[in-house]
Amino acid sequence: MSLLDKIYSPDSLKKMNLPQLNMLAKDIRKRMIHTVSQNGGHLASNLGVVELTVALHHCLNSPTDKIVWDVGHQCYPHKLLTGRAHNFDTLRQFGGLAGFIKSDESPHDSFDVGHSSTSISAALGMAVARDLQGQNHKVVAVIGDGSLTSGLALEGLNNAGRADCGLIVVLNDNAMSISENVGALSRHLSDLRTAPRYINAKSDVLKFLESVPFAGNIAKNIMEMTKAQLRYLLTQGVLFEELGFKYYGPIDGHDLGQLINTFDNVKVLKRPVLVHVKTEKGRGYEPARRWPKRFHGVEPFDISSGRPLNSQKHPTYTDVFAKIILEIGKTNSKIVAITASMPDGTGLSGFQRHLPKRFFDVGIAEGHAVTYAAGLAKCGLQPIVAVYSTFLQRAYDQILHDVCIQKLPVVFAIDRAGLVGGDGATHQGVFDLSYLMHMPNMTVFAPTSGDELCKMLEMAFSLNAPVAIRFPKDSACHSLPEINGKNVAIVAAGAMYKVAHNVCESLHAQGISVELLNPRTVKPISTALLNKLTDYQHVFSLEDNALIGGFGQSLLFEMQQRGITPLNFRAFGVPDQFIPTGTRQELLGLLKLDADSIFAQIMEIIANGNPS
Repeated sequence: MSLLDKIYSPDSLKKMNLPQLNMLAKDIRKRMIHTVSQNGGHLASNLGVVELTVALHHCLNSPTDKIVWDVGHQCYPHKLLTGRAHNFDTLRQFGGLAGFIKSDESPHDSFDVGHSSTSISAALGMAVARDLQGQNHKVVAVIGDGSLTSGLALEGLNNAGRADCGLIVVLNDNAMSISENVGALSRHLSDLRTAPRYINAKSDVLKFLESVPFAGNIAKNIMEMTKAQLRYLLTQGVLFEELGFKYYGPIDGHDLGQLINTFDNVKVLKRPVLVHVKTEKGRGYEPARRWPKRFHGVEPFDISSGRPLNSQKHPTYTDVFAKIILEIGKTNSKIVAITASMPDGTGLSGFQRHLPKRFFDVGIAEGHAVTYAAGLAKCGLQPIVAVYSTFLQRAYDQILHDVCIQKLPVVFAIDRAGLVGGDGATHQGVFDLSYLMHMPNMTVFAPTSGDELCKMLEMAFSLNAPVAIRFPKDSACHSLPEINGKNVAIVAAGAMYKVAHNVCESLHAQGISVELLNPRTVKPISTALLNKLTDYQHVFSLEDNALIGGFGQSLLFEMQQRGITPLNFRAFGVPDQFIPTGTRQELLGLLKLDADSIFAQIMEIIANGNPS
């Protein structure tokens, strides 16, 4: 039995000496590698925070003390140390452990997380609530350096630094988010305690001042007199000290002795504290250490080689997008591509390699990405923002105000739309139609195949207006034909078209004549499609989006506006609930959106409707 198997709560760690804690860290890494190799998940980031997690739980008293994890990509060691080692093999499985922090899963999970940069704001709220209620437990926020590029994290730092309360912020600095970190703040972190930073900055400024006519010499003299202040601004931790934090670090995030000593010292302080911890993504497993981007979110793999077990036989929608956007970009010099720290995941890495001057990674800052794109579009360029559906939610206001009001030609390539699977409720892409379709000036496409995605991308850049193209995390099949019939019409958007095709085959087997329609453009709904629906007794819509505010509601409204009143109308989509972890097929079954369930429901509706 390993040491990990003897851990039923974090209290067990307090009885261990340093050699035992280091042995425990090895056991944690071994268990994570084994489980993720079978289930898939986030590996490199979790391997990097093992000692940090052990030290936190050794020094704190969870769940009385609150640890607020940012994003959740580093929560596996925490789960293993808080009573979930016995069922860790169910990680990211239907009905099993969530891949992220979930407060209804364990009292040790103090705040639900999925998207980045929330931890400081949430932890500050919890610390203030503690003080107002006369309590005295500790509150710790653990945030990665990549998450600091988000405005929400900076807003939290700004507010926390002037709060008169005890709050510990642990900055897990591994120089990466999903891809390498970018931006000025990332550079600041990497430059801490480096004298060349001061020397080079001073030299660059002096050269610039010398080039300024007349005023240059005066400014240069002032600069010489203030070099002490310049040095102060560029030395360790000053950014955080100026925000009101007591800064500690950077310290070795894999030295348990140093971590424990630091946390024991800072946990008694009654002011905001920032502990800067340097860690290595993928530590303890060589393939993940060498290729941390590949092992950020990984499918099941062979441990000995690190290679995926299930090779992709068919190109995905992301693959198709990556190919066509590069081809379009090479022929149109006005096209620029933007990602929020995900060039690989969104299919823009090829564009980045071949057209680097027209590629922009803005870091984890989706709101900025959209308004940045708006600025580019305002001045004559044609930006495309490639982003996952779940992350585009963070930029709702910018899409509406900065793009749509001005009718700017920004194209949104929305990957992972619909039911995504293993990452659970926070990452299901089932709300994008609902938050895009009510925006004036926005056109929304939903391809049913890779061929349609190519055509839609080409069309999007010709419209000179805001366009969103949503596509699933799935293989990009070839186009399926529409089916002609009478009495029953099924209008199926995007990824649900393939499901609808199977439903139609089952209906035909029962002698029911059915027409299958592909809307392609889900906003605006075409007049041609609406005209086709005038003579049907039964009309059904299918979508992998929330029913509330989705395609089906919009279709019904447009039909009513034109006096189209079938005997029955039913919209099939995602009900008013958050969707748990599971494979796409498991989730379709859970929601009764699989072909068999929809067929059975349609048969019941038709039978009750007494069709001719």
